Amino acid sequence: AFYAEQTLGQLADERGGLPVGTVEDWPDLAVRGVMLDVSRTKVPTLETLFALVDRLASWKVNQVQLYMEHTFAYPGHEEVWRAADPYDAADLTALADHCAARHVELVANQNCLGHMERWLLHDRYAPLGIARGVVRGPMGMALPPSTIDPANPASFGLVEELLDTLTGVLPGGRLHVGLDEPWDLPTNRYAEWGEWARRLRSLPATAGRDLLVWGDMLAAHPDLLRGLPEGVTVCEWGYEANHPFGPRLEAIAEAGLPRWVSPGTSSWLSVVGRVTNAVDNCRAAAGAAAGHGAEGLLVTDWGDMGHLQHLPVSDPGLAAAAAFGWCLSSNAGLGPAELAPLLDRHCYGDPSGALGEAVVALGDLHTLQPLEVPNISALVLHLYFPQLPVGPAMGSDVSSVHLEAVEAARDGAGETLRRARPTTDHGRLAVEDLLASAELVRLCLADAGARLEGDGTLLSVPTPVRAALADRLGGVVEAHRHRWLARNRPGGLDESCAWLDHLGRSYRDGAAALDWAGPLVEAVRARDRDRAS
Repeated sequence: AFYAEQTLGQLADERGGLPVGTVEDWPDLAVRGVMLDVSRTKVPTLETLFALVDRLASWKVNQVQLYMEHTFAYPGHEEVWRAADPYDAADLTALADHCAARHVELVANQNCLGHMERWLLHDRYAPLGIARGVVRGPMGMALPPSTIDPANPASFGLVEELLDTLTGVLPGGRLHVGLDEPWDLPTNRYAEWGEWARRLRSLPATAGRDLLVWGDMLAAHPDLLRGLPEGVTVCEWGYEANHPFGPRLEAIAEAGLPRWVSPGTSSWLSVVGRVTNAVDNCRAAAGAAAGHGAEGLLVTDWGDMGHLQHLPVSDPGLAAAAAFGWCLSSNAGLGPAELAPLLDRHCYGDPSGALGEAVVALGDLHTLQPLEVPNISALVLHLYFPQLPVGPAMGSDVSSVHLEAVEAARDGAGETLRRARPTTDHGRLAVEDLLASAELVRLCLADAGARLEGDGTLLSVPTPVRAALADRLGGVVEAHRHRWLARNRPGGLDESCAWLDHLGRSYRDGAAALDWAGPLVEAVRARDRDRAS
């Protein structure tokens, strides 16, 4: 009955009239979920979460997860979460009640092996880690220690305590324990991943629940599939349009395990999004789910490296996943152009038709230049890592002609935004959010253009030009802080701004630190220097 009401609301015209006919409707997938990253600095206010759940429920999404590493106020572990503005038991209970009233399941989520860097930063927990000091991850990138040692009994004791506490607050039929990207686990110890999963499955906190785990370790080491116990569902994740969901699901099915697909919104590491990739990624995931017996689609919305994108940047991916998860055949032709008016009608309440158009236009700016980088928009690569060059020095034929095309499209999207007349609170906030995001992209374009006039490096940019970029960045940082506080708790804001602050220092110094990899890595280096002295 609830979904029938949503359908009628979507069909109603501006006067409340309905077409004459019979509606026959049912979902392709039993589980249509959204995972929101609340651990990479950004902890949304409860008001923001309530409004998001209302939108998602109106799109017939029936599950929400808050991806947590250190943003729940676990009693006795204050040093880990004190500065993060975490959720407490009362917050999660209120959110669960709000979800339940809209037929949405709030699933408990706590990563339990990798991505424990926020814990391992502290002296009390550092002995639980496999690694000490800065480590090297994929492509040689510097990372903080992030994986607790599965051979250490104290590691399991910590995880058992965390899961007991969290499941006591959020009773239900499912629990997501993560287990993805255990970067520090040596290859000769990967079998311990399977044993760790089996031990988690035996805990009282997981009894009677479906245990959700990520599929990346299982894809890399398919022999682990045979050892997983009953009651474990594998969430196969991949965030590019060409991710091999089908073959991965087939391997999981052959092992007799239940499976979900997990595409992404492609919002993270983009500032304004990668909309076409998000839509195509979600479509491919839904198609593979239907073809390989997966019962769920859990779209992920991450916040890597400071969560610099604002919430409306995720709207196209969230809406596409909801549409494909409910009925792929009816929505198979949905692309960014078709999505824009749907967002105006069902998300922003914008009769002008401008806001949806601007969201998808900004989200595809990166396609107007030739450099494609997985999981990130090339337009802002040098924002996060100013030590990287632009253009031929990066192995790319990006030129000033490309940048001019992007700038013209950015200006056009800005003019479109100013014509928007949204009637929802989310829509009104979205206009200001996106204007701020567009200004950050404009700065990145000016930065790239100045580098191209030299040899592609920041060092080749003249001092007066760098000084002007630094001045402009000051206004961008101020706007970022203002927009952040409109929807999110203050905790984490300074760390988010650290990525922008580092860019400002690089402008002033004329060169970027070659080993820069973010504030967490810097915190580990500072801690190790203090210990050494």
